[in-house]
Amino acid sequence: MTNKAILEKANAAITQGDHEGFLAHCTEETKWIFVGDTTLQGKQAVRQWMTTAYAEPPKFRVEHFIAEGDFVTAIGTISLKDDDGKTALYEYCDVWRFRDGKMDELKAFVIKP
Repeated sequence: MTNKAILEKANAAITQGDHEGFLAHCTEETKWIFVGDTTLQGKQAVRQWMTTAYAEPPKFRVEHFIAEGDFVTAIGTISLKDDDGKTALYEYCDVWRFRDGKMDELKAFVIKP
């Protein structure tokens, strides 16, 4: 399976609320960097973050996937609950680095338009 296909499969799981299905595609050491916000280190930290950030499954619209070597970039929009519990639309650019067929590092640029 290509890295792009792995990311598509993982994203499909998360939109169904299947956190563990998504996490099955991540390395144990996965690192998520939300530029200008926070960094999560390890699968357990991501799992804990998902319980609140993705309490209601997000809705993605990927406009572009760009894959080269160990990297896949996804550009699009995502709808999720904001701090006030209201659904908010964000634009994002996720740069994923893969290792041994799993998502190992994310560098995410997320902004409210």
